[in-house]
Amino acid sequence: MILRRSWVFWICFFASATACAAHASGIQVTVRAPSTNQVVQNRVHLAPIQGSATADARPSHLYDLILALDASYSTNVASGADVDGDGVVGVNPQTDFEIRGQYPEGVLSTDSGDSIFAAQIRAARSLLAKLDPKAVRIGVLTFAGDMDAEGYRMHPEQKDAKLWVPLTSDFSEALAGLAKIEAHGPDEFGATNFAAGILLSVRELAGLSGAQSVARAEAKRIVLFFTDGKPTFPVGSGGVSDPGDSQAAVSAAQVARAAGVTIHTYALGPIALTKPLALTEIARITLGSFTPLQKPADVVVALQTVSFANVEDVVFKNLTTGDFSTDIDLKPDGNFSGFVPVREGKNRIRITALSVEGTQESVEFDLQFAISALSEGELAAELERIRRRNKEIQLLAERKRIEDFRRKEQQRKELEITIENKP
Repeated sequence: MILRRSWVFWICFFASATACAAHASGIQVTVRAPSTNQVVQNRVHLAPIQGSATADARPSHLYDLILALDASYSTNVASGADVDGDGVVGVNPQTDFEIRGQYPEGVLSTDSGDSIFAAQIRAARSLLAKLDPKAVRIGVLTFAGDMDAEGYRMHPEQKDAKLWVPLTSDFSEALAGLAKIEAHGPDEFGATNFAAGILLSVRELAGLSGAQSVARAEAKRIVLFFTDGKPTFPVGSGGVSDPGDSQAAVSAAQVARAAGVTIHTYALGPIALTKPLALTEIARITLGSFTPLQKPADVVVALQTVSFANVEDVVFKNLTTGDFSTDIDLKPDGNFSGFVPVREGKNRIRITALSVEGTQESVEFDLQFAISALSEGELAAELERIRRRNKEIQLLAERKRIEDFRRKEQQRKELEITIENKP
């Protein structure tokens, strides 16, 4: 296939049998399928495309990922959505005036399957379905902090984070670990120790003394860190967020940075979003991202957009017909697959990737298409799955930049057509 920028041809030729672009934008886009001279066939005028995009300065095809889940007592609170899909939305009976007093004082959700804790578990399971075990190892831990009757630590040397699943490429082990965490539930008297969760994550990712995981030097080390609150341990009372609690979390983040660990933080709900200094600093120090979610249950959809390759979106355009497509599934590792509208014969296709920094890069190639007498059910099912996913993502207000990016790309094509049609 033909490249827009010939100076990257030989670099990309050895990386792919098809097309690739790399530029000062820092983004590399590679097309794996269709291959050169391949005639794509389908019963409908849609051609499947597969490839990858990365905006990482040091791209890696291997990732070691720790999911750090908040297991503090407050995660028992209702998330505000039907997380378990049973048709009933759990609410917090302690704050809902219509049912206040009808439940015991310790019940914080009328449906435990709709709690913030349950939302984290579901989000983790959904993410696993998107990951490739050939490229990603995953580990799972929880963090909290046991308190005594006065709200202080039960023991000076207590461990406020627990590893449930060491890094593994066997996702069935990760799913089994999530099931055990779900059955155990949040800590009965749990505070929130950010530092403990971060330091345990670093120990496993870097293979430090006492780790149950073996480090991979060539893998990118990542933590997805979820919480519905502020750090309240290891300093003072577990019911109060002391300055020392935040400082401990920031110090742990500095250790993570030194170990080459990137931490993406997720603030789940109004408490976590009230002056989230610790979470923003953790992300900043480790070169990660901070994702604020007013509705905790939105974490399930938010994880559908997480990117280890620092790529936020990919769009397809058929420059021959003017059609524009966002029917694309972008994986966390930068791999993408999707469909572009085509006509019979030769089509000129442009693929554009948007980085998390807002830069973008494109690659163009020719695609030959022919109508087939047979319908490929798998393609139709995949297209429907991608469209459902994209609809969910578009419901999040945080995706405004992607909407702007897609609109500008479409406007750019309309401008190109206008210029071409001028006498």
